[in-house]
Amino acid sequence: MWHGRSVGAYAIHMGTALVTGASSGFGEEFCWQLAEANHDLVLVARSEDKLREIARKVSASTGVHTEVLVADLATQEGRDKVAERIWAKERPIGLLVNNAGFGLGVRFRENSLENELNALDVMVRAVMELTHAAVRAMFERGHGAVLNVSSVAADTGMGTYSAHKAWVKAFSEGIAEEMRGTGVSVTAVMPGMVNTPFHERVETVPEEVPKISWISSEQVVEEALAAVRRRQVLVTPSVRYKATMFVVKHSPRWMVRAVTSRLPHM
Repeated sequence: MWHGRSVGAYAIHMGTALVTGASSGFGEEFCWQLAEANHDLVLVARSEDKLREIARKVSASTGVHTEVLVADLATQEGRDKVAERIWAKERPIGLLVNNAGFGLGVRFRENSLENELNALDVMVRAVMELTHAAVRAMFERGHGAVLNVSSVAADTGMGTYSAHKAWVKAFSEGIAEEMRGTGVSVTAVMPGMVNTPFHERVETVPEEVPKISWISSEQVVEEALAAVRRRQVLVTPSVRYKATMFVVKHSPRWMVRAVTSRLPHM
């Protein structure tokens, strides 16, 4: 876990950050790095026990104010609950991190429609609704930032997960352009293969992928927050994934589909 280092180069601004999917993986790492940069935090996820434990540790280590918001983003009630906090005037949200997501781990035809719709609600609908609340509230104040977690899978053909992440990338680009000059920025980060509980849940183990393909969650979060500070719209962490995605974008689509179809299902 990343904490205890100087973060001068990665600090964005003092204020409150709201992080979805904060109970593990990228979300937990975002919380640590933002707290080290003196952001107060609102931690959002379904697991209250995990959230409270992380909030306690982060607050004790860094001294920042932490709030726990238990919400299921697959439900309208959960999304409304988070949107309401984004609109709150007290401790206003200066940075929204739309990080919540999960892999389905099976082919589309083998999955239930219910599971597919839950994934759509969490990784697409929640991103839209929370971003809508954030950019409107931030526009009124004249400043703020949204960071959406996409994936390098956005440029592949790996089923509905790729489709969701492609939507997040295109959506972020469009809203970033709309908000240009308003003081509000939108950034999308496209991580590659990272050792987090996400890949454990979809039964992707490191032995299945070359070791060189793996990068750390610390690096992904560092580069993502640095991009937010620069108001950069798109960022792909690590030189190797930047090079990989250059190749993907300039390869025939049939070739990209053929290669990525051999990878474990997200």
